[in-house]
Amino acid sequence: MLTGVSLSWLGFLVGMTTLWSLAEGAPVGGFLVPCSAGLFGGVAALVAVSRAPGVRRMSADARSLLLAALACPVPLVLAIAAWFATL
Repeated sequence: MLTGVSLSWLGFLVGMTTLWSLAEGAPVGGFLVPCSAGLFGGVAALVAVSRAPGVRRMSADARSLLLAALACPVPLVLAIAAWFATL
């Protein structure tokens, strides 16, 4: 649940900031670059772990628990940082 909400918030934040920057003619970057890089890096790491042979041999419950524990911190930390950066 936390991962989904934080990914939704980050997607909205990146989309709206990009749209406003493009409409204004300002360069797109700044806070968006590290936020997007962290998000895509977390997704890449999660996909790499889920494709590892040792993880694929795990039972479905253990694999889901492991991937859920890995998926939560990256977008959640970025969403919290984005929330406090906008205040």
